[in-house]
Amino acid sequence: MKKVIEIEDLCCKKCAERVERKLLLLQGVSGAKANFKKGIVFVESELPDEELKSCVEDAGFHVKDIRPRKGIFG
Repeated sequence: MKKVIEIEDLCCKKCAERVERKLLLLQGVSGAKANFKKGIVFVESELPDEELKSCVEDAGFHVKDIRPRKGIFG
């Protein structure tokens, strides 16, 4: 399932890369792409939201919201 994680204070490219690396280390995450300008991370994962939130907070960031990603192709 594709999800969008909104993160508070994702201020630069290095921060975005740190979150991406941390998420990709989780078993069950097949993709992660952060956009620091928008403060979001796109994640491809079947893991529960709480596990994703815990991972991002372990990297030192605060999660504002996790929601399913909606796009033109579903």
